[in-house]
Amino acid sequence: MLTVLGVFFAVAPAVVWTTIARTRSVGFVIGGALLAGAGLLIGVQQGWIEAPGPDAHLLFTVLAPLLIACGAGLEGRHESSPPQKWISLRNGAIGFLGAQFALTLVAGLLYALLLGEGADAPPSKALPALPPGITMTEEGISCGSGGCWRAMTVTSEDGLSRPEIIRQLGLQRESCRSSGWLLDWRDVCVGARDNGRNVTVYAGWGY
Repeated sequence: MLTVLGVFFAVAPAVVWTTIARTRSVGFVIGGALLAGAGLLIGVQQGWIEAPGPDAHLLFTVLAPLLIACGAGLEGRHESSPPQKWISLRNGAIGFLGAQFALTLVAGLLYALLLGEGADAPPSKALPALPPGITMTEEGISCGSGGCWRAMTVTSEDGLSRPEIIRQLGLQRESCRSSGWLLDWRDVCVGARDNGRNVTVYAGWGY
């Protein structure tokens, strides 16, 4: 169900544009750009493109109406007096895109406010990829007074010692990177610990 809603959200501006486009040349260019943007957004939704989802949705809902407005402006140079039917369609399109933007903005602000709860852990993809010879034996989520984090236990198939495993992973020191562009202001911090029996690799939020 969420996948269907996500696809509808992505292609809706292109569908709206098809109802108000008046010239073939501008219509194809703007429509193609909107479909390209929809494809990128669907890629983010499905995890095929690495990008923060909430930020991607917000940017899409800002850029898509601007692109449609530019297209309508370009077409206005070719037809100085649009028919009354087109004006009604344009007003309906403005209302639809405005509602889509408002809903996205509200959802984005709620998402940003909920970040402070600290009750979620970074996704599995926040953990680093393992090189050949090092395997994961367990993955889970732990929570404490400082929030929640995701951790996995790793071992070496080649008989590496625990310090050598950490060195092989390149995690001698904890490293942090930005989690998002606009709405998600947290950092994702990744590191590794030698717990005496094996190595634990973790990913947690940095504030």
